[in-house]
Amino acid sequence: MNRRAESVGRVENEIRAEKAATLGRAGERLETALNELRAVAQRLAGPLDESRRDELRAAYRAARERVRTARLHLLIQREAIGLRNHRVVDQQFPEPAPPPWL
Repeated sequence: MNRRAESVGRVENEIRAEKAATLGRAGERLETALNELRAVAQRLAGPLDESRRDELRAAYRAARERVRTARLHLLIQREAIGLRNHRVVDQQFPEPAPPPWL
């Protein structure tokens, strides 16, 4: 019986570790998407001709959508492991507001 309990304990530890790793990967994907969004926003802030500006605006919209998707995946992953309060996510990773030109 003790062997069985040890086996169950090992499996439960593996499950907890995988849940934590999955949550960490979701957070990393969100951080990557946010960094990409910031990079596009920074390029948009500089002097540009109109065609380049239009191109970067499209890139910004796409990057913003990736952030929103990655943030949603993080929230879903948190829900899946039982974390129901997302205040920390809202504080650390607020959804980016659309710029006035969108």
